[in-house]
Amino acid sequence: MATKLPVIGAPATRALEKAGITSLEQAGDTGIKALAALHGVGPKALKILSEAIAQRGLKMKS
Repeated sequence: MATKLPVIGAPATRALEKAGITSLEQAGDTGIKALAALHGVGPKALKILSEAIAQRGLKMKS
């Protein structure tokens, strides 16, 4: 079952949705570098996503 994305702010949420990323699993599979390259996803959103992924025992690609 897909894990819902945490609240990360409107610009970052829109950027992820536009890229087709709707779950923590997809965010982890996409990787930190690719997420950082999305317009609207900044350091704060990356930190929140990384922490949420780690809390669920998932892995984030580099």
